Amino acid sequence: MRRLDERPRGACPIPAVGWRSALGDPRRLGDWLAFFDREVTEQPWRAVLEVWWPRLVPGIAAGATHGVIRTGHAVHALLAHEDGPRLAELGQALGYWAARWQQVPSAAPSGTSGPASALAGVPRIADQSADIDHRLGQLTGLSGWPAALAALRPAADAGQARDLLAGLTTAAAVRYLPNAHGSPVMLIHSATAPMAVLRTLPALPSTQWVVSLHAAWAASAAVTAAYAPAAPLPRHALPTAHRSAEETFALAVRHQDEHVIKLADTCLDVHRRTGCPDALAAVTRAIELIDEP
Repeated sequence: MRRLDERPRGACPIPAVGWRSALGDPRRLGDWLAFFDREVTEQPWRAVLEVWWPRLVPGIAAGATHGVIRTGHAVHALLAHEDGPRLAELGQALGYWAARWQQVPSAAPSGTSGPASALAGVPRIADQSADIDHRLGQLTGLSGWPAALAALRPAADAGQARDLLAGLTTAAAVRYLPNAHGSPVMLIHSATAPMAVLRTLPALPSTQWVVSLHAAWAASAAVTAAYAPAAPLPRHALPTAHRSAEETFALAVRHQDEHVIKLADTCLDVHRRTGCPDALAAVTRAIELIDEP
C-alpha cells in the first residue's frame, strides 16, 4: 500500500456513448476510473464485465498486460466473495485497462501445435532494448510472427478454449524456469496474463471464451518474443523444487516483490493442476533473480 501512487483525478467524464475516442489514452486515466466506479456501483458487476470484456480484451497488452492481470485478480476475488472493496477494485482494474488499452498484432490459431510447442516456436524480436512499447512495435514486421501465432491448434468450443488456456498457463510458467534470465520481471507476464484470463472465464458467457483464448495466446507470445533470451539455460544449472507449495509461496511473500508473488500464485495453481515440480522451481528462480523491493 505504501508504494501505491495517489489516485489521479478525472477532468472530463467518459460518456456511455462515444467512449471509444478515450480508449487507450493514459491522460484519461482519472476519467476512466470514475467511469467504472459508477458502472460497478449502478449495475451487477457480471453485467459490466460481460459488456466490457470483449471491448477491452483486444487491447490485452495494456500496461504490459497489467490491465488484464489486475482485472483477473479482482474477478477471482469477487467469485469467492462479493463486497464493496472487491467491487471497487474491479472498477479500478477495468479503468486502468481502458486507459492503457493496447493491441498486439494477432492471428487466430489454426495449426496443430499444443501450447508448449507453439510457445517454443515464437521468434524473438531483433532489438531487445528499450521499453515494452518499442519491443512490441517490432512484432508487425517480425518474420515468422503470423505463422507462430497460427501454429496453436484452434479451440472448437468453449471447453477446448478453457483447456488450451490452462495448457498455455502451464507452458509459460514452466518455460520461465530456463528462460528467466532474459528478463526476470517481464517474462513473468507471459504466464500471469493467461492465468488472469483463465480465472475470469467462469464470470463470462461461454461465447466469449474462444476469443479470450486468442487474446491470451497473443499476449503470452508477444511477451515471449520481446524478452526471451537467445538460449535457455540447461536444466542442471537451475534450481529444483525441494520445498512444498506452501513453503514456496511463503518465500515469495517474504520476498515482497509483487511480480514474484504473482508468479508464485500462478505457479501454485499450475502445480495443483499438473503436479509439475518445475512450476515451483520457477518461483525459486524468480526469487534468485529479482531484487527485493
